[in-house]
Amino acid sequence: MSAPKQITLRVNGSEHPLLLSPDTPLLYALRNDLGLNGPKYGCGLGECGACTVLVDGRAARACILPVGGLGRREITTLEGLGDLAAPDPVQQAFIECQGAQCGYCLNGMIMTVRALLNRKPEADEADIRRELRGNLCRCGTHLEILASARRAVELEGQRRASCAAAATPGPAATGCATANTARAPAPETARAATVDTVLASTLVRY
Repeated sequence: MSAPKQITLRVNGSEHPLLLSPDTPLLYALRNDLGLNGPKYGCGLGECGACTVLVDGRAARACILPVGGLGRREITTLEGLGDLAAPDPVQQAFIECQGAQCGYCLNGMIMTVRALLNRKPEADEADIRRELRGNLCRCGTHLEILASARRAVELEGQRRASCAAAATPGPAATGCATANTARAPAPETARAATVDTVLASTLVRY
């Protein structure tokens, strides 16, 4: 690894200055330095999906994504989607449909479905299956996971309809302004281009 340097990561809406080698996988920084344990270490190869986070609203495999090119990007972990008082529609759907057994893969499933709904809120069964094909569940909870994803589409539609109805001058309706919507890419630099290459080659294959 290269020598450590100060790198500022923007995670869940806050900036975090960290002393890290630019080659450090994002997953290590999230878990070891920021104490965000939603993303899990599964395979370390970007294959199982347990470490999935959102980068500018897109699903990314944090175990193989170097921190060096992420300073200008919005990173969202499972902890940044919602909480017990106001869960994200995808989190609520997985709770309602009991889409977990051991729960180890759950982070990746939820974040991948959230990325899908960011791009395609009215996703159908084929979209869901295609999106989740790169996420592994070793417990075999596939039927409940698919049911959770279908319910997430319904809840996301209800949320968006509620937000549209509340779109009047004044404060935004609760839950309508989120950091999960895909953002415009950062201006191209060598680092940003490297990140885009990793994103394109290691995410769930659309």
